[in-house]
Amino acid sequence: MAASTNSGVYPRGIKLGVDVGTVRVGLAICDPDGILATPFKTVSRNAKKNTDVRVIVKHALELPAVQIFVGLPRTMKGEERASAQMATDYAELLAGELLLAGSDIPVALIDERLSTVTAHRNLHEAGMSSKNHRKVVDQVAAAGILQQAIDMQKARGTDVGRRVQAPAQSTKPDSAPTLQAASGSEPDSSTRGLQL
Repeated sequence: MAASTNSGVYPRGIKLGVDVGTVRVGLAICDPDGILATPFKTVSRNAKKNTDVRVIVKHALELPAVQIFVGLPRTMKGEERASAQMATDYAELLAGELLLAGSDIPVALIDERLSTVTAHRNLHEAGMSSKNHRKVVDQVAAAGILQQAIDMQKARGTDVGRRVQAPAQSTKPDSAPTLQAASGSEPDSSTRGLQL
């Protein structure tokens, strides 16, 4: 399905937000008018077989989504470390799986500084115990990432984020690139930056 555009500048339609962690991946969706991002689903991360990437592609095709935003975790100084590289690699794998599925849904990286910290704070303020956060925090973080992207699109009147391309080997059906988890030097996105 071809994406319709709003004033010819950015796609109008359902969009997905993705919060990538080493253990879980949070998904969020927005309405076709890009007004409100809502938590959608948490998928278990499978870095060896990338089954989670295929689950996201399946949802993107079924909705159908017109765009996918993957959170890019930068430091407060704007630097990109191991977790940012993991998110970039993940976004490229996602673009590759979409290409293999015959889809041209664009995948873009969007700054996600403090998205998980904000998600934990919002859940706490909503009265959810810290013990129960794990079940939904990745979805809520993904909703924050997506909301930021759609708000920026409307404010700027143009598309946002850094578009990623599929890795070259994605065009070969017999290849199966894998994503290695970031080293133990950085915490999973579900706990990154959180201090209780």
